[in-house]
Amino acid sequence: MYQHILICTDGSALSHKAVSNGIALAAALGAQVLAYTVVPKYPHWNSDTRMPMTQSETANFENERAMEAQAIVDAVREEAHERDVKIIALTGKGAIAENIIRAAKKHHCDLIVMASHGRKGMQRLLLGSETLDVLTHTHIPVLVLR
Repeated sequence: MYQHILICTDGSALSHKAVSNGIALAAALGAQVLAYTVVPKYPHWNSDTRMPMTQSETANFENERAMEAQAIVDAVREEAHERDVKIIALTGKGAIAENIIRAAKKHHCDLIVMASHGRKGMQRLLLGSETLDVLTHTHIPVLVLR
């Protein structure tokens, strides 16, 4: 059935449900996992001074986010190893849905597993939905957990 499953995570409690279920599915099917998180682009403004960040502030901020992203996928790697699931753990940077779809294609994934944060109403309109964007723009099956 599925041989290479991309599991998306942002480190949240809800996305951990997708991680756990995705790893369990991979273990049951004997599939390989690609754990993936994306560091979104952030506005380069200092929230304290309300001024543009300096180049060094921007670099420090981006390095912190990259380290956080690596810690997220490292935790998924540990969980997969506990279940004897073969795993690759990667991070991306930029547009979230676009990066997820690109990674799934590049690594020949045949299933994407991700969580839906369940935003409704105005919040969904304002914040958008990365899950919906992935569902809308990929031809790869997507398993969405809530």
